[in-house]
Amino acid sequence: MRRFLVIALLIAGCSWISACNPFAPALEEGNPFGDLLGDPTSIEGFFTNFRNAYELRDLSLYEPLLDSSFTFVYTDFDAQIDREWGFTQDLEGTRRLFQNSSAIRLQWNQIITQDILEPLLRERIIRSFNLTVTLEQGDVFRTDGNVNFLLAREDSVSSWRLQRWRDESEL
Repeated sequence: MRRFLVIALLIAGCSWISACNPFAPALEEGNPFGDLLGDPTSIEGFFTNFRNAYELRDLSLYEPLLDSSFTFVYTDFDAQIDREWGFTQDLEGTRRLFQNSSAIRLQWNQIITQDILEPLLRERIIRSFNLTVTLEQGDVFRTDGNVNFLLAREDSVSSWRLQRWRDESEL
């Protein structure tokens, strides 16, 4: 009887071990990309997706964040004037940045100002950031400053899109 019990325990143990594959762990509950993909219908989710698009250097994540009427504005300190470009120029410039860099690190800091222009539809957010870009050749560029974003969406369940980006960093 004792021998039968030992054999039964060995068989049960072997069948349990064969069902447990360390190379195919059980699925966890929840969204496995929860930390990667922010909720595009929330302001914080927009900023998460923006950061991830930059850090992954992925234009397919970046493009949906921009409104088709997007405008980027920066101050040309040498000429003492504001310069700007639109949607297509920004995508091309961002594509080149992503292709020529080996790493990008974007850290969002505190929100300095958040103005609700139209409840649930348009908000202006000024937020500080730290950006580090490592180029393929190994050169490292660091900058910090503020972004002044105008975010908009069609309705309260749509994704936020960036309509206007005023760069308030001082290079």
